[in-house]
Amino acid sequence: MLCTEAYKEHITYTFNGFCKTVIRYAALSAWRGRSRRRQREVSIEYLTEEKIYPSGTTDKYFEAPHEEYPITICGQTVILTNGEPAGKNDIKNHSSQVMPLR
Repeated sequence: MLCTEAYKEHITYTFNGFCKTVIRYAALSAWRGRSRRRQREVSIEYLTEEKIYPSGTTDKYFEAPHEEYPITICGQTVILTNGEPAGKNDIKNHSSQVMPLR
């Protein structure tokens, strides 16, 4: 089949029109998606203006005082804490001692 210049030009214009249509509908779809998302979102300014809620909270779990739990295992005392690790002076150096496994 012979392709004339007019036919090639017709194919080019048709393809360009198809691409423009696809791009236009993709843009409309993206715009609708953003619009739907905005309708479902609630702004932080609205929440803080209408009802005075703090933007952050703290649990009482993290405010608990540091307690120590001594446990004796195989004649050695290990101190477990629920907070900060013990200071360097509180740690007993047992690395030089070797405990035999039974």
